[in-house]
Amino acid sequence: MPSGLVALLDDVSIIARTAAASIDDIAAAAGRAGSKTAGVVIDDAAVTPSYVTGLSPARELPIIWKITKGSLFNKLIILLPGAILLSEFLPSLIIWILMLGGAFLCYEGAEKVMEKLGGAKHGKTVDDEITDPVAFENQRVAGAIRTDLILSAEIMAITLNELDLDVWWERAIALGIVAIAVTVAVYGAVALIVKMDDVGLHLTKKDSTAAQKIGHLLVNSVPKLLIALSFIGTIAMLWVGGGIIIHGTHEVGFHLFYEIAHGAEAAVSGGAGSMGGILGWFTYAGISAVLGLALGAVIAFVLHKVIGYEGAH
Repeated sequence: MPSGLVALLDDVSIIARTAAASIDDIAAAAGRAGSKTAGVVIDDAAVTPSYVTGLSPARELPIIWKITKGSLFNKLIILLPGAILLSEFLPSLIIWILMLGGAFLCYEGAEKVMEKLGGAKHGKTVDDEITDPVAFENQRVAGAIRTDLILSAEIMAITLNELDLDVWWERAIALGIVAIAVTVAVYGAVALIVKMDDVGLHLTKKDSTAAQKIGHLLVNSVPKLLIALSFIGTIAMLWVGGGIIIHGTHEVGFHLFYEIAHGAEAAVSGGAGSMGGILGWFTYAGISAVLGLALGAVIAFVLHKVIGYEGAH
């Protein structure tokens, strides 16, 4: 009996050490994979403030909270199980799903550009008279969550691609860690950005002259920052969407876009000296955005002029 108990305790200790090692492996893998998603995370943070720009300040945080919950649902309930199932049974299908998502981002970004240039608007915007604020808010939240789904899919796909874990449940835990960390980081940052003016207003009422100056600076700069972020968000949609298409078409055997983009990036990087890395990256991002705009414009033309679809954003 004692020897049996000792053997059992020894087995338990081995299992515990193995589990601890697995947890360490998962955490390390999640950290490495999460760092690879930095570019898409920045895009996500740039896109989201545009959905609260121009709305009542009292509704900003509730709207961001709604989008945050929708983002967690996207990542943990829709994308995580789907990613695990696809990685186990149909890994070749992932790239096609990503390209569909990329095409949708291109369409969203191109439509915003065309509207800014005087094209027809599809769905109400903050420039229109809003007769039903609740319905309009719900429409904007739905649009944000829809866009988040595509960006989240890219984040999850990049993460999955970087994970060096053989067991499906380890991949699932790592994906979950990255999903929660990214969501908290993105929407926490968005909440801080959109409420900076309230912080500034609070500081203007302080006795300290320095605090008042900072407060006035925040109050005056936040509206411009939100407008700039709205612009950056549109560019980000085109850049990320075009980048997905470039990478995806290369993966499935069509190399033209990939060779053009990376050839231009290499040429600029090689001829720009110490600034080569940065300028090369901007070159690749610019080509991705131009491709995204072209593809998105074609999709918008087909949807609105050929099919007659009038979507709401």
